[in-house]
Amino acid sequence: MSHHRYSRNPDHIRRRNVPAPDNAAIDRHLQDLLSAAVYSQQAYYRSLGLRDRILTLPLMVAAVVTLLWHQVPSVGELTRMLSRQDLLWAKAVTVSRQALSERFLGFPYELFERVFQALVPTLKARWAQRNRPLPPSVSYAMQHFEQVWAADGSVLEALFRKLDSLKECPAGQLAGKICTVIELGSQLPVQIWFSENAKAHDCQFLQDLLALATAKTLLILDRGFYDFEWWAQLIAKQVQFICAAKSNLVYTVIQEFSLTHGLKDQLIEIGKDTHGNPLLRLRLIEIRKGQGWYRYLTSVLDPEVLPPYVVIDLYARRWRIEDAFHLVKRLLGLAYLWTGSLNGIKLQIWATWLMYAVLVDLSDAVADAVQLPLERISMEMVWRGLYHFNHAYNKGQATDPVAYLAAPENRDLGVIKTVRKPPKNLDFSPYIYALPATS
Repeated sequence: MSHHRYSRNPDHIRRRNVPAPDNAAIDRHLQDLLSAAVYSQQAYYRSLGLRDRILTLPLMVAAVVTLLWHQVPSVGELTRMLSRQDLLWAKAVTVSRQALSERFLGFPYELFERVFQALVPTLKARWAQRNRPLPPSVSYAMQHFEQVWAADGSVLEALFRKLDSLKECPAGQLAGKICTVIELGSQLPVQIWFSENAKAHDCQFLQDLLALATAKTLLILDRGFYDFEWWAQLIAKQVQFICAAKSNLVYTVIQEFSLTHGLKDQLIEIGKDTHGNPLLRLRLIEIRKGQGWYRYLTSVLDPEVLPPYVVIDLYARRWRIEDAFHLVKRLLGLAYLWTGSLNGIKLQIWATWLMYAVLVDLSDAVADAVQLPLERISMEMVWRGLYHFNHAYNKGQATDPVAYLAAPENRDLGVIKTVRKPPKNLDFSPYIYALPATS
């Protein structure tokens, strides 16, 4: 398959832009968020036997964050920037393009993973301090569960050669598969796993997800995680789930909770254990949409804990993780990999999700300022709106990116999404809002 064919995919078009200009307010925001997480890894950096040479941990993180945040089109351009200006907390330094290219290949990806893991709790604390509204189904579920997560897998579709040291590598090959867990409330990433096997099923991540989830976690799962025995392991660990039911599901009805023209909520048994006994007892929720029925399974057996319309609405919000994949691939450039080395791919994965978490935090601050749910804020337009903030900042007309993006006079930037009213038979909000609050 030729490189020309892949270049037609908008995810894979090589960028020819110049880097976005510096902005002191945005740089301060990044430094305030990231510097503590970066410097907290200095001891681990030294424990790996890495010397404090020119391309140190703080400089490499500053360089990669700059590459992503300023949309720097190449490592060559990043090298020129390094020699002429300070990048965040790192002072300008002269280094060859080849040295920087080789550093990307060998710099331990674990350092970026650890910076990510150190940053996310800080962002979660910032989220908890804000009081923007949550979607009613998420708010209701969080009264009963400590964590509400969505999980899904995505293929890194093609590998391109952004580094000079990789010119001999074949272009256009599949680069692997990632599985990501997103928190539905904050929309912050919880965990990312990577597999070199791009064609493998999502089930390869089952044990990773089982080990990650703790009691009182509610998982919203794609059909890629459709595995009866694994579901039984989740339930034994007091981890609950919601998943779409397959059309060929074989089950026995034990009890009917609701049975109307447009909604069915039933307790069922499915599967067989080694002794021929039913393996699982679940709820099957069916809702009529047009001429057809949509079916959902949940291990939460009490309709008072998760009423049927809450289950249906929560599953619909699994799409938030698809939005996240779209943003990290197309907006933040994860579809255009810098390197063919396994270490380099992992470094870019963790760096890109790190920047995604920063973008989520900024978008949530805007949501708080306008008192709307985060899902009403377009993270893509928040990102693009920083270009206009930079011009206003340089003219002395703005000092704070959050205040600028939230200002009524800047609504034309498209930061607040237009509300599209769902069809009447698919609007569950009246049912969910009418649910009583529980302690």
